[in-house]
Amino acid sequence: MSPARQAGIWLVIALAAILFLALFQDILLPFVAGIAIAYFLDPLVDRLERQGVGRTAGALLALIGFAVASVGVLLLLLPVVNAQFGRLVAALPGYIEMLEQAALQIVARVQSELPPEHLETLRQTLTGHIATAAGWAGGWAGEIAGRVLGSGLALVNLLGLAVVTPVVAFYLLRDWDRITAAVNDLLPRRSAPVIRRQAALIDVTLAGFVRGQATVCLLLGLGYGCLLMAVGLEFGFIVGLFSGLVSFIPYVGSVLGGLISVGLALDQFETLWRVALVAAIFFAGQAVEGNYLTPKLVGDRVGLHPVWVIFALFAGGSLLGFLGMLVALPAAAALGVLARFAIEQYRESRLYAPDDGS
Repeated sequence: MSPARQAGIWLVIALAAILFLALFQDILLPFVAGIAIAYFLDPLVDRLERQGVGRTAGALLALIGFAVASVGVLLLLLPVVNAQFGRLVAALPGYIEMLEQAALQIVARVQSELPPEHLETLRQTLTGHIATAAGWAGGWAGEIAGRVLGSGLALVNLLGLAVVTPVVAFYLLRDWDRITAAVNDLLPRRSAPVIRRQAALIDVTLAGFVRGQATVCLLLGLGYGCLLMAVGLEFGFIVGLFSGLVSFIPYVGSVLGGLISVGLALDQFETLWRVALVAAIFFAGQAVEGNYLTPKLVGDRVGLHPVWVIFALFAGGSLLGFLGMLVALPAAAALGVLARFAIEQYRESRLYAPDDGS
């Protein structure tokens, strides 16, 4: 079979997978969540199996432990998050009014220093850009929210997450080795070594990013939240937790959380040293993440560029809503590995090699 025909077959398979996700996105959320949990817990079940525990018993123990840990974390965090979130919602109009007043002061200062004709040009330009950006952002966010509320978080999917997801995760964990062996047996014999090698690289990338980065985000979120609460910052825990959860995009969590926290600190604290202490928490957090947590828990083999991660999340959310955002990162990891493999093949091809006559 020619390389072009092989590429055509793989392209058809990829398009069929995308079509399947698009057609059944309203019911796939519990299954995708079950697959994610099974993939996350499979190393633990393998370890239990090596210690003599049966595969079925190991899968059951891993799921029970995961459920107990999840419920325990929720019981510990929910009261604090709920209390701070309620106060934040109540205080939000006041912060918005404060920002409006600051913006009006800036506008007044600009009006006093710029000529009228330049001021009018600047006003028209800013108005056009702000309207365009607001329309794009509002439309995208509205579409995502509509899809999430209309399908992803509908009652059937909520029930599915509670009932179907554990069942799917259990059966996948129990039969994981059989499933992988069956897929391995179906691989075309000539291409099987190459496919296995690329699948192993995809697994390393996913394991490093999903398992490792999830641990990093959790540790950062709890660390930021506890430290901000310790220095007395109002809404510190919820802001710190949010900063940690979005830290899967390098620098975004610490920068965004730092800006919000410093802004809250400037409004709340009267002494600048406490504001500086809040900023120092995020500088220290970024240093710990970059020099210790990420190298130890994620490693250097992941190779997912932050811009690629952002694009994948936007593209997945735009195409398939909340479900698309869940499958975006695994798809991005797989595409990244395949892209590097394609570049390697290109460098070894005649198309890249110098002309023999040169």
